[in-house]
This record gives sequence, C-alpha cells and structure tokens, in this order.
Amino acid sequence: MIDLKELILPKDNLIPLLRKLNKDARLVIPVKNDHGDTLFTEISDLDTTEIDLINQPQASLKPFFLPQQETLAHYSINSNQYCFTAPDAAIDTIFFGVRSCDLTALLYMDLIFSKPSKDATYYDRRNHSLIITLGCNNPFENCFCEATNSGPYLEYGYGLQFIDLGDRYYVSAGRGRGADLLERWSYFFHEVGEEDHKVRYQLFLEARGQFSRNIQLTHACQKLQKETVPDEIWQSLAERCYDCGGCAYVCPTCTCFSVDDKPQSSNTGIRVRSWDACTSDGFTRMAGGHNPVTRDRQALKRRFLHKLKYDFASHGKASCTGCGRCVDICFGGVDITTFIELFTRQQNP
Repeated sequence: MIDLKELILPKDNLIPLLRKLNKDARLVIPVKNDHGDTLFTEISDLDTTEIDLINQPQASLKPFFLPQQETLAHYSINSNQYCFTAPDAAIDTIFFGVRSCDLTALLYMDLIFSKPSKDATYYDRRNHSLIITLGCNNPFENCFCEATNSGPYLEYGYGLQFIDLGDRYYVSAGRGRGADLLERWSYFFHEVGEEDHKVRYQLFLEARGQFSRNIQLTHACQKLQKETVPDEIWQSLAERCYDCGGCAYVCPTCTCFSVDDKPQSSNTGIRVRSWDACTSDGFTRMAGGHNPVTRDRQALKRRFLHKLKYDFASHGKASCTGCGRCVDICFGGVDITTFIELFTRQQNP
C-alpha cells in the first residue's frame, strides 16, 4: 500500500497539479516581475507566469496575513451608539514555494496573535490557508536558519513540504489538509523508492554544509538573560543606523502595529490597522509630545532585546528565523547578526 504521507512528484506534473489546485483556491507563488524582483504573487494564469523557485522572495508571507494596512471593521454612529461590521471573510489560499524560515515566522505569528485571545482577522486568513514549503538545498548567501532551527528543511508545521531531487520532488504531508490534498490528487504522484530516501538525505547534509556564517544566536539569547549589553555596543550601532525602518518592514516576525479610526462621513468610518515599528521615532511618543525613549540610542536596543532576550525568555526561542533579509537591506551594517557578533565576542567582566 502506498504511503500517502510521503510521495514523489515528477516535475512534469507540477504545473498540472498547481492548475488543479488553482481551481478551488487562490494560488500564491514566488514570481519574478518585470523589474527582476522575486515576490510572492497571486497567480491568474500559470501558463504565462514566470515562477521563480531559485531566488529568495524579497518579502515574506507577512503581508498576506498582516497587511501593511488593513480595515479591521466598518463603523456607523446611530443615536450616539457605535455599530461595528466585520470586513469580508478571507478566501481559501494555497501558498506554494514557501521557504522553511518563512513558515517558521508564520508559526511565530500564530503564537503572537493567539494571546490574550485569538485575533479574528488574522486567524480568518490563517484558517483559510494551506502552506506548501520548499526545502532549501542551496541556502541563500546571508541566511542563517541553521542557527535558529528553522531550516533548511522543516519537521513540522507545513501542509506539504517539497524537496527538489533534480527531476522530481520528494513530497511530505504534514498537517491534515496536506494529506487530504495528496489523497485527492494521488494520480499525479508515485511511491517513494529507496534511492529517493538516499538522495533526500544527501541533499540535506549538503545543504547544512553550505552556510557561510556561524551566527551564535542561541548563545547570545542565553547570555542576554544574565548580562547587560555594554553601552558602547549600543552607541556603535546607533551611529551607523540611518533610521530607514527597512529591517522592520522586511522582517517576517515584526508584528507591531497601530490602530486608527478614520471617518468616512459624519456618521461612518473604518477602523484601520497599520504596520508600526519599535525603531520608529513615534512608536513611544506620548499624546503630549513627550518621548520617554531616546531615539538615537534606544531604538535598535528595543528591537534586538525584544527578539533575542524577551521572546527567548517568554517562548524559549528567539523571534528571528534566520531568513537574512535584514542583512540584505541594511546599508548601515547594523542588522541583527552584527549585534550578535559584537555581543558574543564581549568577554565577561
């Protein structure tokens, strides 16, 4: 009997399979656009779309689950009473070609938006999604997911995981909907052979050996629980930060936001949620204009301690997935890896 938890998909069958999936759900895949940028994009025509499974998408899945700006509710005012109406429900969406680090980030967002109670808007989208990951046989230049235990392959959390074996994909089912998909479209697949197991394991070992940087992330997290970061490190980082906010916007686990009510007429309006960032000057500014945080010294301090100290203390792991996007975007060279290297080199007094 064929094991429907692990199957082989010939590459010639990929587009026909995706075409079938697209009939029942919205399909989002990494696509290279006319400017040469690879971005997760909703697919309307698979035959005319240049799917890019080689390069890292410049943005993660975050904008699909936590849009940069979204309407949380419509409201109206009648007899001085507010009446709120929920936005339209989410639609079924299949995300294909998601890297391990980006799904790990989504699992972190699940945790954040489940406390103190589940965020209805976020979980509506999440519950209507199926994530199909693609293991990284060739990690990207600035990735360090091996340091965050979020890659290059995953052990849990995915609907399906694809591993590229050359002319075929090794497909593993994770959560229930992934197994259901394999069962429904089983005629696209065939049974896994002994050689497939060997090739998969060899590719995993080779991928683990390709990471070019040794980032001591866990050591930094543990050290932060016991020690204070010297002021000279914060000063050095602050002097090189250009306050562009790029790190927060490309980070798949930065989930800070602000909420505003925007009138549309004298008695109607919308409640809007927008991205915010602890590195922004206005993040801690109070109503009277006073800001208790010194922007030039403490913005990056808030960011790095949040991710490496407080989240580690609360959840047992840092809220960094090693995707390397902040390294790519920071022209000041003050990304999270720079801080980790400076701090872990610091000797105990």
